[in-house]
Amino acid sequence: MSSSITLSTEADKTLTQFRNCRVLRNHQLVHDDVWVRGGKIIDPEKVFFDEKLHADIQIDCLGNIVAPGFIDLQINGGYGVDFSFDVGTVEEGVSKVAKGLLAHGVTSFCPTLVTSPPETYHAVLPRIPRSAGGHHGATVLGCHVEGPFINTNKKGAHPPECIKEFEHGIATVRDVYGSMDNVQIITLAPEKTGASQVIQELSNNGITVSLGHSMANLNDGEIAVRHGARLITHLFNAMLPFHHRDPGLVGLLTTDNIPKDALVYFGIISDGVHTHPAALRIAYKTHPHGLILVTDAISAMGLAEGRHRIGQMEIEIRAGRAYVAGTDTLCGSIAPMDECIRFFKKASSCSIEYALEAASLHPARCLGIENQKGTLEYGADADFVLLDDDLKVKSTWIAGKCVYQRDVIISNGL
Repeated sequence: MSSSITLSTEADKTLTQFRNCRVLRNHQLVHDDVWVRGGKIIDPEKVFFDEKLHADIQIDCLGNIVAPGFIDLQINGGYGVDFSFDVGTVEEGVSKVAKGLLAHGVTSFCPTLVTSPPETYHAVLPRIPRSAGGHHGATVLGCHVEGPFINTNKKGAHPPECIKEFEHGIATVRDVYGSMDNVQIITLAPEKTGASQVIQELSNNGITVSLGHSMANLNDGEIAVRHGARLITHLFNAMLPFHHRDPGLVGLLTTDNIPKDALVYFGIISDGVHTHPAALRIAYKTHPHGLILVTDAISAMGLAEGRHRIGQMEIEIRAGRAYVAGTDTLCGSIAPMDECIRFFKKASSCSIEYALEAASLHPARCLGIENQKGTLEYGADADFVLLDDDLKVKSTWIAGKCVYQRDVIISNGL
C-alpha cells in the first residue's frame, strides 16, 4: 500500500526563489534560499550550471523561518466537524477541517476515527481517500482508526459497546473496517488474544500499527514491536502508568529487547492539559528521536469561546479549553498544532529546530514518507510554513503555492 501523496504540478515550470530566510535543513536553521519548481524543492546548482536559468519569481521571506509543513497523525475533527459521527457529511467535513488546518501550518494529516460500529467504518472510510493538498486544504495521508480493538479498561471516551476482539484474526479486522485502502494507522491493544498475528499482517500490508488504549505490560509491547508495531498512541494517556517493576508501554522508550533497527515512535499531546510539562520533559529526554507531536483535537478545535452543541453533547469553551457545558469536566484537546509546538518548546526547553521537526520530520519518518514530506531536502514536496521567531505562522505553502497567508509577502517577478 503506497503512503506517498504528491501534488501533480509537473506542468508548472515556473522557477521560484524564496530568499532572505532561515531554512530548517539537516536539523539546523541555516541562512539559505529555497528553490521550487514543479511543486518540488530543487537543487539551485543544477539550475545555474546545467540549465543556465534564473528565478522567474523571487519571494522575500523577510528573515523568517522556513520549516517543513506540519503533519498531524491524530486529529478527530475540528471547526464543529467530528469525523466519527458526521457520517452523512463526511466529504464536506474533511474538507472544512483540511482548509482550517492551513492557518496552523499543517500541510498533511490523518483524519482519525474513534471506536465505532462496523457500519460507521463501512460508510466513512471509503469516503476519506488519500488526496493531495492545495488551496482547498491540507493533504490527507490516510485515516487513523483508533479502535475498536482496544482494552475496555482503558477505553477513555470510546464507547464500550463497540469494542471488539480479534475473534478470527485479520478476517475480523477486514469485516469490521470493510475496505482498508484508505487506512494509514490503526491503534490497537497488543495484549488482546491474536494481536501479534494481526499486527504482522497489517504491517506487511503497509499499515502503521500503533499501540494504545491498552493494559499491556512491557513484554506485550515488545512482542508487538517484534511483529511490526512502530508507534504508541498518545503516550501516558489511556495506558498503564509507569511502574518500576514493569514500566508498561512507556518502557518501550528505553527497552533493549526489540530489534536494534526498530525505532519506536510515540505520539504525545502537548496542549497544556493532557500531559504535564514534567512528563513532556521525561519523554523528550528519554527518547527524543521517537517523539511526535499530535493534537488529538476534537471537533471543538477552532470554535469561538462560549457554548456549542457538538453532536448530542453541549460543550463550553473557556480560556482555550473545552468543557462539558455547565461543568469543569474537560472533554478533549482543542489546541492546534502550532500551539502544541510552542507549548512543547517552552516546557521541554528544546531547540526551535527540534520542536519543528517533532511535528514534521518525525511523523514523516514514522510513516516512511520522509523523502517526500517533513523535509526541505532536494526532491521533496515543496510543503512548508513561514514562521516568526515566536513560531507564529505567517504563511503556509503546499507544492510551492501559497495556501494561507497572514501577512503580506513581497514577490518580485523577474
